[in-house]
Amino acid sequence: MKHFILFMLILSYSSAFAHLGDLSGVVYDENTKLPLQGVSVQITGLNRGVLTNELGQFRFKNLVTAPYKVEFSHLGFKTQVLTVTIQDDQNTFVKVSLTTQAVELMEVTVPSQRPHDQQLISNLDIKLRPITNSQEILRIVPGLFIGQHAGGGKAEQIFLRGFDLDHGTDIRITVDDIPVNMVSHAHGQGYADLHFVIPELTQGVDFRKGSYNTDKGNLATAGWVNFRTRNALEHSFLKVEGGQFDTYRLVGGVDLLGKKGKEKNQSAYIASEYSYSNSYFDNPQNFKRFNVIGKYHGHISPSTNLTFTSSTFWSKWNHSGQIPDRSVADGTTGFFGSIDPTEGGETSRTNVNVQLVTVTPQNHIIKNQVFYSNYNFELYSNFTFFKEDSINGDQIRQKEARNLFGYNGSYSINHAVGKSDWTTTFGVQYRQDITTGTELSRTKDRSIVITPLKLGNINEINAAFYVDESIKFSEKFTLNAGVRFDYFHNRYEDLLLNTNQNIGTAQASIISPKLNLYYTLNPKLQLYLNTGKGFHSNDTRVVVPQDGLQILPATYGSDLGIIYKPFPKLLVNAATWYLWSEQEFVYVGDEGVVEPNGRSRRYGLDLSVRYQLTKSLYADIDLNTATPRAVDAETGKNFLPLAPVFTTVGGLSWQNAMGFSGSLRYRYISDRPANEDNSIVAKGYFVNDLQMNYTKNHYSLGLSIQNLFNVRWKETQFNTESRLKGEAEPVEEIHFTPGTPFFARLSLAISF
Repeated sequence: MKHFILFMLILSYSSAFAHLGDLSGVVYDENTKLPLQGVSVQITGLNRGVLTNELGQFRFKNLVTAPYKVEFSHLGFKTQVLTVTIQDDQNTFVKVSLTTQAVELMEVTVPSQRPHDQQLISNLDIKLRPITNSQEILRIVPGLFIGQHAGGGKAEQIFLRGFDLDHGTDIRITVDDIPVNMVSHAHGQGYADLHFVIPELTQGVDFRKGSYNTDKGNLATAGWVNFRTRNALEHSFLKVEGGQFDTYRLVGGVDLLGKKGKEKNQSAYIASEYSYSNSYFDNPQNFKRFNVIGKYHGHISPSTNLTFTSSTFWSKWNHSGQIPDRSVADGTTGFFGSIDPTEGGETSRTNVNVQLVTVTPQNHIIKNQVFYSNYNFELYSNFTFFKEDSINGDQIRQKEARNLFGYNGSYSINHAVGKSDWTTTFGVQYRQDITTGTELSRTKDRSIVITPLKLGNINEINAAFYVDESIKFSEKFTLNAGVRFDYFHNRYEDLLLNTNQNIGTAQASIISPKLNLYYTLNPKLQLYLNTGKGFHSNDTRVVVPQDGLQILPATYGSDLGIIYKPFPKLLVNAATWYLWSEQEFVYVGDEGVVEPNGRSRRYGLDLSVRYQLTKSLYADIDLNTATPRAVDAETGKNFLPLAPVFTTVGGLSWQNAMGFSGSLRYRYISDRPANEDNSIVAKGYFVNDLQMNYTKNHYSLGLSIQNLFNVRWKETQFNTESRLKGEAEPVEEIHFTPGTPFFARLSLAISF
């Protein structure tokens, strides 16, 4: 009898599973015909959902035989619902194509899937902002401000979360996962020049504030940003722009494979950009920039995607440099004038990037990336005028030639443990920077070298390994934890010393753990706690000669936040945050050194609100506060110079079915200390920008206006001690680069 009962139980168990089936499929972009990653696929009524992988694939296992309604949704695409019938012991396969549409906040939910990777900037955001170059896309990151002080030639100064990040000391910037930051750069640690990216080819931007992602290493302390360029062009296009101050721009792209290629899940294009401007300074800028990019994306097998990108960039310019307040006050120069009209520079960068993504039959994801960059830089500046040399002036030249290459690889395994879903990722990263002739010299008229201050060759290696685990215990609770190990080897050859004493090395390593918790109460409310250790590396030219100096000072941070959708048309994201750093770095450009400045702490509040006023009209506002302080200095003398304490951006965006779109924006940064005791203040500013577009069939007309109300403002400011010609003693005060006045541009784009 016992054996009979056991037999019946086994038979019943087998019969039950005989009536289970699977559902799988691929989701495509209707316009490009390429697979879409990150699409939310939900089975109505079962509370089961997944996101499509890098090949646009999804899969549900062990579904009871029955008809199901399956919903496919993605930001910027029209939601699609299919009815799918699951059969016994069969895998039902579907192909789905999503079409683009205007964002509807009513359709946006607070998802529980991959909450660790939800912040992004879409191509729609970029189109609705008055953007003149890719560096300005950074402004869309909530709380991030930039300032240009070379008229558009060199990388912008960046501000975020109580940091004056200089050109990238504590923010990690990548393009298609290629590093943009240049470590141990001639013009400062972490120098990040994004001008080699064509704005029209930016598909989207992923970002995160804080050092909470295991796969993000050096410099990702205040946050990280990754630009994603388009894998395919919907159409070939040509765009012409013209504006004030002798400003012209021509950009175009050609779809090389057309519809036949897209039908085979392949795409290839080539695009180019040329820009020219004299800008608004009294000293004509004679600015030139040239970009070319070619990209191929397609299947080399049913389970593997290949993406190959090659690009080259060149730029040359004159610039007016920073001017002291006193020279404007006494009429020595105008507000848009200059002290040394021979400042300027030239730079170039060539990139090669190969990315392979493979999805195994077990749904494991293997990523391999190899990249290479050849980079050249030459900059002439004069910060102190005649302070050091009363005869020839204080002009300096910063110059380098660099080869950068590396590898990123990862292996992700997704598996179920009971009712929980686990994703384990192992990653390896390698980066090597080899620079020759890294130089700092005092010069005159860009041609005469007066005094060489620094000249050397740098070889810097960063190798890393990380393990990351994301556990979805239920539709409500997700945990992400990881740890990474980084090793650095720095070598410096000082060409100004005797050959038998001129080579030195330094090594260091660091372990960085991360822990992140997410609780999604319902599709309207999510709470999260992010914690993590990060680090920023020091300049090779500093750490090699100085024994005992910290090579990899650590930072420790946390975010406690909420994503809340109280009404269908209102979305709120708020977080309070804290960041403690073992060592601040201050870059002294005219001495070519990075000075340690002690420990620091920062804390603040981030608030972002998005509200849909009508079907076509959206409002948004970002408010960001920070309290940055030096830990080891006495109260009243512990301010961190130029660190922002309050910023806000916001505006109205409009897009309707008749082809009209645009935005009216504002940005505000408050007064902030320019020195340690706040006796010298960098003045804040409030600036408005306008963008208007009209698109009809294959034509698009645009009007872009920066500084709509023509306010006078200082874009970058520094507390500097300088001496003008004829002055007996140096004077310490604010030196600034003026912000753009009213600046209008027209554009005409044709697609074919």
